[in-house]
Amino acid sequence: MTDLANLDTTPAWTREAIAALFDLPFNDLIFRAQTVHRQHFDANAVQMSTLLSIKTGGCSEDCGYCSQSARHDTGLERERLMEADEVLARARAAKESGATRFCMGAAWRGPKENDLDAVADMVRQVKALDMEACVTLGMLKEGQAEKLKAAGLDYYNHNIDTAPEFYGQVITTHTYADRLDTLAKIRHAGISVCCGGIIGMGESRAMRARMVAELACMDPQPESVPINMLVKVAGTPLAANADLDPLEFVRTIAVARITMPRSYVRLSAGRHELGEMGQALCFLAGANSIFYGDKLLTTGNPDVSADNTLMAKLGLHPEPVKGRRCAEA
Repeated sequence: MTDLANLDTTPAWTREAIAALFDLPFNDLIFRAQTVHRQHFDANAVQMSTLLSIKTGGCSEDCGYCSQSARHDTGLERERLMEADEVLARARAAKESGATRFCMGAAWRGPKENDLDAVADMVRQVKALDMEACVTLGMLKEGQAEKLKAAGLDYYNHNIDTAPEFYGQVITTHTYADRLDTLAKIRHAGISVCCGGIIGMGESRAMRARMVAELACMDPQPESVPINMLVKVAGTPLAANADLDPLEFVRTIAVARITMPRSYVRLSAGRHELGEMGQALCFLAGANSIFYGDKLLTTGNPDVSADNTLMAKLGLHPEPVKGRRCAEA
């Protein structure tokens, strides 16, 4: 029999140790993930975030999964940065629907200074609503993270996307090291890190294990870890990829929970495709955060009523803003 207890106490997660988690019998993996989850969180609480695209389309990068790249013919129209009043109205609506964190995404390689000032003002206004504020703006230059911190930003999202060895097969206009550089700037400024990845892009299970190892070995680990399943968008290079086995997605959630026990593990893109049963398994595997609302930047997401219905069926409840975990290690 596999010694499950020792798998939890690995002092520094290696790719080999994480690969061993992926290979566990499904029931053993889920049991271990649920056990770890209950040691650090309310097992039935879900942190609710809403994500809004505040600047859509026209991005210069060539990320193979992204509908917003100017290099892909996806039919998406390029839009200007939204006005602050409209963003604030969307934030109020998100709060009224039950979201406690409002995330704003812009399709840029990185923000220009005047755009950054406008986003910083949006952050201040979202914070005034007593919501957590998160942004994802691409790669940051020196001093930009500090400006966002001064505005009150709680989280910056910047995913590593995949394993370092596979990165160049998905993106060529910037490097994995560029990602790490922005993450270092965010940490140095004292902003919490939201960092995860995407599975189903053609990577092997070994590459998924390497991606999780990269996240788990960050010091400190990301406070929020979004796990995305590829949503295939017509016109992108990955649109013809084979469908990912949903149970492989559930396994990835469980492995993320075990290796990052104090992080919020977020069900992100791909929830609509998982359906109720798939999502229920993900919550059982230790997911405790979702994006709440009918759109994730430009792709579909379950609507609020569908999420409320599912949470009622499962006996889950929203975590209040700045919610406290049931236990601290």
